[in-house]
Amino acid sequence: MADAAVRVFAHSNALLVSHVRNLLEAAGIPAQLRNMTLGGGAGELPLGECEPEVWVKPHNREWAEALIREALAGASEAPAWRCPGCGESLERVFDACWNCGALRPCDSSP
Repeated sequence: MADAAVRVFAHSNALLVSHVRNLLEAAGIPAQLRNMTLGGGAGELPLGECEPEVWVKPHNREWAEALIREALAGASEAPAWRCPGCGESLERVFDACWNCGALRPCDSSP
C-alpha cells in the first residue's frame, strides 16, 4: 500500500502530540495527526484508541522515533535554577521568575 503509515507517538496530551508532529515536520519528516478529537469517546471506546497519535511513513520510522526520544529526554534533563528573590525552582527556559519577577542570575545560564 502506498498510503501505509506507522504510529510513532501517542499521548493523552494533545498539545504534546501536536508538538511532536511539529518537531518531525521541522526535521523534514512528513507526519499525520490522528485521533485528535476522540477524547470525548473515552469510556465508550478503549483508552488506547482515543489517544491522539502521530503517524509517519514506514521509511521514516527510525529517524522519527530517535528525534522523539531525544526531544523527550532533553525536556526531562533540563537543569533548573533557583530564584534569588523567592527561592522558587524554575526551568532553564525562563529568564525571570514567574512568582516574583526576579531575573535569573548570570551564573545560572542554561
